[in-house]
Amino acid sequence: MTTATDDGLRVLDGDQLDLLRALDAVFRRWAGEWGAPEFRFPYLLRTRDLDTFDYFDNFPHLGLAATGCDPERLRGALPDLPRPVEQLDADVLVPASYALPSAACYAIYLDLAGARLPESGALRTTLGTCFRNEDHYDGLRRLLGFSMREIVCIGTQDATKAHLGRAKETVLALCAELGLEVRTEVATDPFFDRNGGKAKMQRLFPVKEEFVVDGLAIGSVNYHRNFFGERCDIQVGDEPAHTSCLAFGLERWVHTLTTRFGSASKALAAVESLR
Repeated sequence: MTTATDDGLRVLDGDQLDLLRALDAVFRRWAGEWGAPEFRFPYLLRTRDLDTFDYFDNFPHLGLAATGCDPERLRGALPDLPRPVEQLDADVLVPASYALPSAACYAIYLDLAGARLPESGALRTTLGTCFRNEDHYDGLRRLLGFSMREIVCIGTQDATKAHLGRAKETVLALCAELGLEVRTEVATDPFFDRNGGKAKMQRLFPVKEEFVVDGLAIGSVNYHRNFFGERCDIQVGDEPAHTSCLAFGLERWVHTLTTRFGSASKALAAVESLR
């Protein structure tokens, strides 16, 4: 049973957690087979690093800052605050130099900043806790904080496109094995560009496909061209690196498979039978 603790906050019980871990083991196995070593990155990113990607220009609605309290101002304000304290006003907080990332792959590009990669490029995988300041939340379908597994290719244009093709084929095969009726949809979200505009972004970054089950996107394949390569000064040979990624929202998979099989335990048995 999933217990609500607050808007956008959910607790996974034992069966659900086992299912999440089993799913992630499948995705990590793919990463290993494809030659993508696993990295663990900090939970926070510097705001200045996110601004490298024009993040605040394009996704101000998703942004969540991480900051501390000014102890003197907080102590002065506490006598006038209703208890329990429902919220802290900005005037008792210090300016935020860190933010909670909304995707796991940003840290990979920042970690490779200034790298000179061979023609073969590089692959990376990571599991990140991501955060999105959504206008509404809906159980495990849409959370304030959630688990995102990504498998990222940094390489030539041909290599990153091949990564997308392999990833898409592998995900669709998994969905077929699990009896999920999935369709792929081209997403229309704007990507990173200081000047904005969905039409412009669709011309610049035409490849973003989502895997959709019962109206819910449970994963996506994304092609960024050389955007991150240029912004982070990552080169493959003599050219800015191209990047692409396969991304999964693990809690969404837990929801989808629990719905499909009737319980988390039955869904877990189905996933474990894939091994």
